[in-house]
Amino acid sequence: MEFQSFWVNGRLFGFLFFMIMAHNANGDVSYSIPEEMKRGYLIGNIAKDLGLDVSMLSSRKARIDPEGNRKRYCNINLHSGDLIVADRIDREEICEKKAPCVIKQELVLENPLELFRIILTIEDINDNSPQFTESVIKFEIRESADKESRYLLDEAHDADIGVNSVQSYTLQNNEHFLLSVLTGANGGKYGELVLKKELDREHQKEVTLILTAVDGGTPPRSGTVAIHITVLDANDNAPVFSQAVYKVSLPENSPVDTVVVTVSATDADEGQNGEVTYAFGHLSETLRQLFLLDVKSGEIKVVGNIDYEEKNSIELPVQAKDGQGLAGRSIVLLDVVDVNDNAPFIIIKSLNSPVPENASPGTEVGIINVQDRDSENNGQVRCSIHQNIPFKLVPSVKNYYSLVITGELDRELVSDYNITITATDEGSPPLFSKRYIHFTVADVNDNPPVFEEQNYRAHVQENNKPGSSICTVSATDPDWRQNGTVVYSLLPSDVKVSAVSSFLSINGDTGVIHAVRSFDFEQLKSFEVLVLARDNGSPPLSSNVTLSVLITDENDNTPQILYPSSDGNSFMTEMVPKAAQAGSLVSKVIAVDADSGQNAWLTYHIIKASDPGLFTIGVHSGEIRTQRDLSESDSMKQNIIVSVRDNGQPFLSATCALYLLISDNLAEVPELKDMSHDESSSKLTFYLIIALVSVSTFFMTFIIIILAVRFCRRRKPRLLFDGAVAIPSAYLPPNYAEVDGAGTLRSTYNYDAYLTTGSRTSDFKFIRSYNEGKLTADMTLKKTQSALDDLGGLDSEIDDSFQIQHLPGLN
Repeated sequence: MEFQSFWVNGRLFGFLFFMIMAHNANGDVSYSIPEEMKRGYLIGNIAKDLGLDVSMLSSRKARIDPEGNRKRYCNINLHSGDLIVADRIDREEICEKKAPCVIKQELVLENPLELFRIILTIEDINDNSPQFTESVIKFEIRESADKESRYLLDEAHDADIGVNSVQSYTLQNNEHFLLSVLTGANGGKYGELVLKKELDREHQKEVTLILTAVDGGTPPRSGTVAIHITVLDANDNAPVFSQAVYKVSLPENSPVDTVVVTVSATDADEGQNGEVTYAFGHLSETLRQLFLLDVKSGEIKVVGNIDYEEKNSIELPVQAKDGQGLAGRSIVLLDVVDVNDNAPFIIIKSLNSPVPENASPGTEVGIINVQDRDSENNGQVRCSIHQNIPFKLVPSVKNYYSLVITGELDRELVSDYNITITATDEGSPPLFSKRYIHFTVADVNDNPPVFEEQNYRAHVQENNKPGSSICTVSATDPDWRQNGTVVYSLLPSDVKVSAVSSFLSINGDTGVIHAVRSFDFEQLKSFEVLVLARDNGSPPLSSNVTLSVLITDENDNTPQILYPSSDGNSFMTEMVPKAAQAGSLVSKVIAVDADSGQNAWLTYHIIKASDPGLFTIGVHSGEIRTQRDLSESDSMKQNIIVSVRDNGQPFLSATCALYLLISDNLAEVPELKDMSHDESSSKLTFYLIIALVSVSTFFMTFIIIILAVRFCRRRKPRLLFDGAVAIPSAYLPPNYAEVDGAGTLRSTYNYDAYLTTGSRTSDFKFIRSYNEGKLTADMTLKKTQSALDDLGGLDSEIDDSFQIQHLPGLN
């Protein structure tokens, strides 16, 4: 109530006057505030005082940290920058009699790390009344005591300091005693009773007085004690200490029963009046639990734990009394000596975990605070990391360290770190402590998918089933989760002027590649596509690989006979001179196979012949030759059926029929009419019949034969060939095209044969091999100009000779 009255009476202005704020050159800020302010009390706007941007306080994690392990007495409002009281501040509890009473707090800002010291000076208010150690002070004074005799009174204790402590004493009015107020060596005030009028035991055996102690606060507070005086016979001398002040150094953590000091006082009186006993003056409960004073010997011992970090100096008031109550005063001043008894402790103020693996060297990922409660060298701390890891501690402000990255991080190599931080002080022997930090590295999409092979090959049999799988590609990505999830696709491209999607498809999850269509080796032998592997990172990374699709041939094409034609619409015949000898070339079967490799290796076989022993055929060349010399007994008309087989498994075959006329002149062939009936579909037969019917006269026959031969040569080159007539396109299989020389027609050969009509022998003239003749886009063999010139010379000699062309294929 008195404290509230203090504010009500308008004293607030007086205390606010003492709230001063000063800035040091090193960035410290100081405030003075009265003790016992309520929580939330505004101390000042620290953001304004330090020139900080209020809007950045939250993002920079502004906070108030106490020095050491003390309480946090203030806090900061992140929205306004106000510094406010966070906990009860009792100056007497914090500093006791120490003046000035200072609390040190720290304002910590991150990104970048900044540290500002806040010094709070706690101003005392008069919130404690003076108190006496005992409720009654007893004296025994002889009636013979002289005037001006002095009797020491117990000092009143006031927890406040300065003017708020005990300033004066008042004594109840009486006729025997006056009060003398004195100031002790420690600045404290105490009183003495001064005898101004002799006592008379017979008149008054006891005297009771009231002593009042008053402090200097506004309003003042007071405390009282009763003084009970028993009138006896005389006690002339009070005890006197050997020293007015005892100064002693005491190491902290001194064991129990350690003797601190032995005080000594003497009394000049004899007997009971000279017997001295010792006692402490006013002591706090804390100090009474630490020290014990032997009443008889004056020996002061340690009975509790002396901690330098709690109190580095202790004052013990001591009194010596004789048997009659006279007393002497002394003070024991203990200087507590620091011992390195506190290991450093490590405080993690901030930790940015996980840290992305692409964080650059020098990035700050944590703030470490290291403290040691000891003083001087015992409190000097070194902090380090003794590990081969890409992190180090960089000293920052005061006892703060920044944990920074020193090298490249790679989550795929090391995904987390266990960091051991060691703090060692410089005491003797040194003490140390360790703190363990678990650090996680966050994944960044920094690895593209990698295919297991540099190139892929897929072998596909032609005529495959659409939808069948032909190959599986696989790529791995060492990144984590979605950054390491691989999706496959085919890069858009064209294959034979068609989109790749019309040939292949791929499963985006498994990498299995399927054929969309059935492949035809004769149309497409191989092609390449690019397969893309992309991860699901942001942004995504990708890589590609070449897939070569090789189509293998299947024996699915029957040999195609180019000559003789097998369409059944033409009368195909070859004339063989009667004088042909064994081994003479008669004709040639030309065939091709659209397949490749061994599937296109062709063999020729005569499966039926009018005279089986007369003709033979080259197994690989298709050339039909005579096995023996022709004789008069041989039939003029010979029929041969030839089978052409490929080398596939199983093989495919085709057959053709050849009609051979053993004659030197068409006029000798009366059977030709019968053949025309068998081959009614052939226009050549029709022309031959007209020629035979028109032979009524030699002249007309001669003219008709010349015209017929010339007309036939132009319309149907299969009957009578000049040496350079091309194979008609009708002899080639549909859509036949030779790719990379895989088919049977590697080159073309033409043979020219000239026969004389007046002889039984045959003279063969091999004019040239038409290797330069190429199959053009319309599937015909081109004639050279020299071949055309040869044809002009033959027209004038058509009545003397016949020209028969044989077109053998490749071996």
